Amino acid sequence: MSSTPAYFTRSDDVFVPTPFSLSLWARATLSGPPVCGLMAREVETRYCTDEFVPARLTVDLHRAVPAVPLTVHSEVIRDGKRVRAVAIELHADGAVVARGSALLLKRSTQPPGEVWRPDRDRPLPPPSALATIDETLHLFGSDGHAEGWSPKMTEHQNDTRKRKWVRNIPVVDGEPASPFCYAAMTGEQTSLVTNWGTEGIGFINTDVSITFSRMPIGTDMGVEAESHLSDDGIAAGAAVLYDTEGAFGICTTTALANAHRQISGTVIDKLTDVVAELAVTPDRGR
Repeated sequence: MSSTPAYFTRSDDVFVPTPFSLSLWARATLSGPPVCGLMAREVETRYCTDEFVPARLTVDLHRAVPAVPLTVHSEVIRDGKRVRAVAIELHADGAVVARGSALLLKRSTQPPGEVWRPDRDRPLPPPSALATIDETLHLFGSDGHAEGWSPKMTEHQNDTRKRKWVRNIPVVDGEPASPFCYAAMTGEQTSLVTNWGTEGIGFINTDVSITFSRMPIGTDMGVEAESHLSDDGIAAGAAVLYDTEGAFGICTTTALANAHRQISGTVIDKLTDVVAELAVTPDRGR
Protein backbone atom coordinates (compact mmCIF):
# COMPACT_ATOMS: atom_id res chain seq x y z
CA MET A 1 0.00 0.00 0.00
CA SER A 2 1.31 3.48 -0.86
CA SER A 3 1.93 6.24 1.68
CA THR A 4 -1.00 8.26 0.30
CA PRO A 5 -4.30 7.51 2.08
CA ALA A 6 -7.04 5.87 -0.02
CA TYR A 7 -10.42 4.26 0.62
CA PHE A 8 -9.74 0.88 -1.04
CA THR A 9 -6.96 -1.39 -2.15
CA ARG A 10 -7.48 -3.44 -5.29
CA SER A 11 -6.83 -7.09 -6.04
CA ASP A 12 -7.90 -7.84 -9.62
CA ASP A 13 -11.61 -6.92 -9.64
CA VAL A 14 -12.05 -6.95 -5.86
CA PHE A 15 -11.91 -3.76 -3.79
CA VAL A 16 -10.87 -4.14 -0.17
CA PRO A 17 -11.86 -1.33 2.23
CA THR A 18 -9.12 0.40 4.21
CA PRO A 19 -9.62 1.89 7.69
CA PHE A 20 -10.10 5.30 6.05
CA SER A 21 -13.45 4.17 4.63
CA LEU A 22 -15.19 3.21 7.87
CA SER A 23 -18.44 4.81 9.05
CA LEU A 24 -19.26 6.44 12.37
CA TRP A 25 -22.89 5.28 12.30
CA ALA A 26 -22.28 1.55 12.74
CA ARG A 27 -19.30 -0.73 13.31
CA ALA A 28 -17.79 -2.64 10.39
CA THR A 29 -19.65 -0.60 7.77
CA LEU A 30 -18.55 1.91 5.15
CA SER A 31 -19.25 5.62 5.11
CA GLY A 32 -21.05 7.14 2.15
CA PRO A 33 -18.21 8.91 0.30
CA PRO A 34 -16.19 5.74 -0.46
CA VAL A 35 -19.32 4.01 -1.78
CA CYS A 36 -20.11 6.93 -4.08
CA GLY A 37 -16.48 7.23 -5.12
CA LEU A 38 -16.28 3.55 -6.09
CA MET A 39 -19.41 3.84 -8.23
CA ALA A 40 -18.12 7.01 -9.87
CA ARG A 41 -14.84 5.26 -10.64
CA GLU A 42 -16.73 2.44 -12.38
CA VAL A 43 -18.68 4.90 -14.51
CA GLU A 44 -15.64 6.91 -15.46
CA THR A 45 -13.26 4.06 -16.26
CA ARG A 46 -15.79 2.13 -18.36
CA TYR A 47 -18.21 4.58 -19.94
CA CYS A 48 -16.81 8.12 -20.16
CA THR A 49 -15.31 9.35 -23.42
CA ASP A 50 -14.12 12.68 -24.76
CA GLU A 51 -17.66 13.31 -26.03
CA PHE A 52 -19.76 11.74 -23.26
CA VAL A 53 -19.31 13.22 -19.80
CA PRO A 54 -21.06 12.40 -16.49
CA ALA A 55 -24.01 14.72 -15.85
CA ARG A 56 -25.76 12.83 -13.05
CA LEU A 57 -24.88 10.17 -10.48
CA THR A 58 -27.52 8.68 -8.19
CA VAL A 59 -26.64 6.24 -5.40
CA ASP A 60 -29.27 4.37 -3.37
CA LEU A 61 -27.96 3.44 0.07
CA HIS A 62 -30.76 1.04 0.94
CA ARG A 63 -28.69 -0.68 3.63
CA ALA A 64 -25.42 -0.25 5.48
CA VAL A 65 -22.59 -1.34 3.18
CA PRO A 66 -20.40 -3.86 5.06
CA ALA A 67 -16.69 -3.24 5.35
CA VAL A 68 -15.76 -6.37 3.40
CA PRO A 69 -14.26 -6.97 -0.05
CA LEU A 70 -16.56 -5.58 -2.75
CA THR A 71 -17.06 -6.11 -6.46
CA VAL A 72 -18.63 -3.62 -8.85
CA HIS A 73 -21.05 -4.61 -11.60
CA SER A 74 -22.46 -2.30 -14.26
CA GLU A 75 -24.23 -2.27 -17.59
CA VAL A 76 -25.41 0.19 -20.21
CA ILE A 77 -29.19 0.63 -20.08
CA ARG A 78 -29.33 2.89 -23.12
CA ASP A 79 -26.62 4.10 -25.46
CA GLY A 80 -28.08 6.85 -27.62
CA LYS A 81 -26.57 9.55 -29.77
CA ARG A 82 -26.68 12.12 -26.96
CA VAL A 83 -27.60 10.19 -23.81
CA ARG A 84 -25.87 7.17 -22.25
CA ALA A 85 -27.58 5.56 -19.23
CA VAL A 86 -25.69 3.21 -16.91
CA ALA A 87 -26.75 1.03 -13.96
CA ILE A 88 -24.26 0.13 -11.20
CA GLU A 89 -24.32 -2.34 -8.31
CA LEU A 90 -21.94 -3.05 -5.45
CA HIS A 91 -21.81 -6.69 -4.36
CA ALA A 92 -20.55 -8.18 -1.08
CA ASP A 93 -20.51 -11.95 -0.55
CA GLY A 94 -22.81 -12.37 -3.54
CA ALA A 95 -25.45 -9.90 -2.33
CA VAL A 96 -26.29 -6.45 -3.70
CA VAL A 97 -25.44 -3.88 -1.01
CA ALA A 98 -25.87 -0.63 -2.99
CA ARG A 99 -27.31 0.41 -6.34
CA GLY A 100 -26.68 3.41 -8.50
CA SER A 101 -27.31 4.93 -11.88
CA ALA A 102 -25.56 7.47 -14.04
CA LEU A 103 -26.39 9.61 -17.04
CA LEU A 104 -23.65 10.64 -19.42
CA LEU A 105 -24.47 13.39 -21.89
CA LYS A 106 -22.78 14.41 -25.12
CA ARG A 107 -20.99 17.74 -25.10
CA SER A 108 -22.40 20.45 -27.38
CA THR A 109 -22.60 24.22 -27.76
CA GLN A 110 -24.66 26.42 -25.47
CA PRO A 111 -28.06 27.58 -26.85
CA PRO A 112 -28.61 31.30 -27.51
CA GLY A 113 -30.16 33.64 -24.96
CA GLU A 114 -29.75 34.55 -21.30
CA VAL A 115 -31.07 32.37 -18.46
CA TRP A 116 -31.63 33.37 -14.83
CA ARG A 117 -29.11 32.01 -12.38
CA PRO A 118 -28.42 32.79 -8.71
CA ASP A 119 -26.32 35.93 -8.38
CA ARG A 120 -24.38 34.78 -5.34
CA ASP A 121 -20.76 33.87 -4.80
CA ARG A 122 -20.21 30.74 -2.72
CA PRO A 123 -18.10 31.33 0.41
CA LEU A 124 -14.47 30.22 0.09
CA PRO A 125 -12.29 29.52 3.13
CA PRO A 126 -9.74 32.27 3.83
CA PRO A 127 -6.00 31.50 3.65
CA SER A 128 -5.79 31.33 7.45
CA ALA A 129 -8.33 28.49 7.53
CA LEU A 130 -6.87 26.72 4.50
CA ALA A 131 -3.51 26.59 6.28
CA THR A 132 -4.93 23.84 8.51
CA ILE A 133 -6.46 21.64 5.82
CA ASP A 134 -3.33 19.57 5.20
CA GLU A 135 -3.86 17.96 8.61
CA THR A 136 -7.65 17.86 8.93
CA LEU A 137 -8.55 17.44 5.23
CA HIS A 138 -11.77 19.34 5.89
CA LEU A 139 -13.11 22.68 7.10
CA PHE A 140 -16.56 23.38 8.49
CA GLY A 141 -18.47 26.58 7.83
CA SER A 142 -21.71 28.20 8.95
CA ASP A 143 -23.44 31.57 8.83
CA GLY A 144 -23.45 31.60 12.63
CA HIS A 145 -19.66 31.46 13.02
CA ALA A 146 -17.83 34.76 13.52
CA GLU A 147 -15.03 33.90 11.08
CA GLY A 148 -17.11 31.70 8.78
CA TRP A 149 -14.78 28.66 8.73
CA SER A 150 -12.81 26.50 11.14
CA PRO A 151 -11.60 22.87 11.50
CA LYS A 152 -13.85 22.29 14.54
CA MET A 153 -17.37 21.03 13.88
CA THR A 154 -18.48 21.95 17.41
CA GLU A 155 -17.92 25.62 16.62
CA HIS A 156 -20.70 25.42 14.01
CA GLN A 157 -23.32 23.42 15.90
CA ASN A 158 -26.03 26.04 15.41
CA ASP A 159 -29.25 26.53 13.42
CA THR A 160 -27.76 28.51 10.51
CA ARG A 161 -26.77 27.46 6.97
CA LYS A 162 -23.90 24.97 6.91
CA ARG A 163 -21.13 24.27 4.43
CA LYS A 164 -18.02 22.13 4.23
CA TRP A 165 -14.73 22.44 2.34
CA VAL A 166 -13.08 19.10 1.57
CA ARG A 167 -9.66 17.95 0.42
CA ASN A 168 -10.38 14.53 -1.03
CA ILE A 169 -8.22 11.41 -1.09
CA PRO A 170 -8.13 8.80 -3.90
CA VAL A 171 -10.76 6.10 -4.14
CA VAL A 172 -8.27 3.29 -4.85
CA ASP A 173 -4.73 3.03 -3.57
CA GLY A 174 -2.16 3.70 -6.27
CA GLU A 175 -4.68 5.22 -8.68
CA PRO A 176 -4.99 8.95 -9.32
CA ALA A 177 -8.61 9.84 -8.63
CA SER A 178 -10.51 12.09 -11.01
CA PRO A 179 -12.51 15.29 -10.47
CA PHE A 180 -15.69 13.24 -11.04
CA CYS A 181 -14.81 10.82 -8.23
CA TYR A 182 -13.88 13.69 -5.92
CA ALA A 183 -17.17 15.45 -6.68
CA ALA A 184 -19.18 12.27 -6.05
CA MET A 185 -17.55 11.84 -2.64
CA THR A 186 -18.05 15.49 -1.72
CA GLY A 187 -21.65 15.47 -2.93
CA GLU A 188 -22.47 12.56 -0.64
CA GLN A 189 -21.90 14.94 2.24
CA THR A 190 -25.05 16.81 1.31
CA SER A 191 -26.73 14.95 4.16
CA LEU A 192 -24.21 16.32 6.62
CA VAL A 193 -24.62 20.00 5.70
CA THR A 194 -28.41 19.86 5.27
CA ASN A 195 -29.24 17.75 8.35
CA TRP A 196 -26.77 19.25 10.82
CA GLY A 197 -28.38 21.26 13.61
CA THR A 198 -27.95 22.42 17.17
CA GLU A 199 -27.65 18.84 18.50
CA GLY A 200 -25.49 17.42 15.73
CA ILE A 201 -26.63 15.13 12.91
CA GLY A 202 -29.78 13.15 13.66
CA PHE A 203 -30.64 11.94 10.15
CA ILE A 204 -28.87 9.29 8.07
CA ASN A 205 -29.13 9.53 4.31
CA THR A 206 -30.65 6.75 2.21
CA ASP A 207 -29.55 8.13 -1.14
CA VAL A 208 -27.82 10.98 -2.93
CA SER A 209 -28.30 12.37 -6.42
CA ILE A 210 -25.68 14.68 -7.88
CA THR A 211 -26.10 16.64 -11.12
CA PHE A 212 -23.20 18.36 -12.86
CA SER A 213 -22.93 21.25 -15.31
CA ARG A 214 -19.15 20.75 -15.44
CA MET A 215 -16.42 18.88 -13.65
CA PRO A 216 -14.64 20.53 -10.70
CA ILE A 217 -11.10 21.86 -10.78
CA GLY A 218 -8.62 20.19 -8.43
CA THR A 219 -9.09 18.06 -5.33
CA ASP A 220 -10.47 20.77 -3.02
CA MET A 221 -14.17 21.69 -3.23
CA GLY A 222 -17.11 22.75 -1.13
CA VAL A 223 -20.70 21.70 -0.51
CA GLU A 224 -23.18 24.26 0.85
CA ALA A 225 -26.70 23.65 2.13
CA GLU A 226 -29.53 25.13 0.08
CA SER A 227 -32.58 23.62 1.78
CA HIS A 228 -33.77 21.30 4.55
CA LEU A 229 -37.34 20.01 4.90
CA SER A 230 -38.36 17.37 7.43
CA ASP A 231 -41.46 15.86 9.03
CA ASP A 232 -42.25 12.58 10.79
CA GLY A 233 -38.61 11.51 10.79
CA ILE A 234 -38.09 11.93 7.02
CA ALA A 235 -35.88 14.69 5.63
CA ALA A 236 -35.26 16.12 2.17
CA GLY A 237 -32.13 18.17 1.61
CA ALA A 238 -30.52 20.08 -1.25
CA ALA A 239 -27.02 21.51 -1.58
CA VAL A 240 -24.70 23.12 -4.12
CA LEU A 241 -21.25 21.85 -5.08
CA TYR A 242 -18.63 24.49 -5.86
CA ASP A 243 -14.92 25.06 -6.30
CA THR A 244 -12.74 28.16 -6.55
CA GLU A 245 -14.32 28.98 -9.92
CA GLY A 246 -17.92 28.81 -8.65
CA ALA A 247 -20.85 26.39 -8.53
CA PHE A 248 -20.74 23.29 -10.74
CA GLY A 249 -23.36 20.89 -9.35
CA ILE A 250 -26.56 20.41 -7.38
CA CYS A 251 -27.14 17.58 -4.88
CA THR A 252 -30.31 16.21 -3.29
CA THR A 253 -30.73 13.61 -0.58
CA THR A 254 -33.44 11.88 1.44
CA ALA A 255 -32.76 10.80 4.99
CA LEU A 256 -34.26 8.94 7.94
CA ALA A 257 -34.25 10.04 11.57
CA ASN A 258 -31.51 8.21 13.46
CA ALA A 259 -31.79 9.86 16.87
CA HIS A 260 -30.62 6.81 18.81
CA ARG A 261 -27.26 7.13 17.03
CA GLN A 262 -27.12 10.90 16.71
CA ILE A 263 -23.59 12.12 15.93
CA SER A 264 -22.43 15.34 17.57
CA GLY A 265 -19.68 17.68 16.49
CA THR A 266 -17.70 16.60 19.55
CA VAL A 267 -17.41 13.06 18.17
CA ILE A 268 -16.19 14.32 14.79
CA ASP A 269 -13.70 16.70 16.38
CA LYS A 270 -12.22 14.02 18.64
CA LEU A 271 -11.81 11.67 15.70
CA THR A 272 -10.20 14.41 13.62
CA ASP A 273 -7.67 15.13 16.36
CA VAL A 274 -6.76 11.47 16.76
CA VAL A 275 -6.39 10.70 13.08
CA ALA A 276 -4.43 13.88 12.42
CA GLU A 277 -1.81 12.65 14.89
CA LEU A 278 -1.77 9.23 13.26
CA ALA A 279 -1.80 10.64 9.71
CA VAL A 280 -5.05 8.79 9.10
CA THR A 281 -7.90 10.35 7.17
CA PRO A 282 -11.11 10.97 9.16
CA ASP A 283 -14.51 9.80 8.01
CA ARG A 284 -15.61 12.98 6.31
CA GLY A 285 -19.03 11.84 5.23
CA ARG A 286 -20.86 10.27 8.12
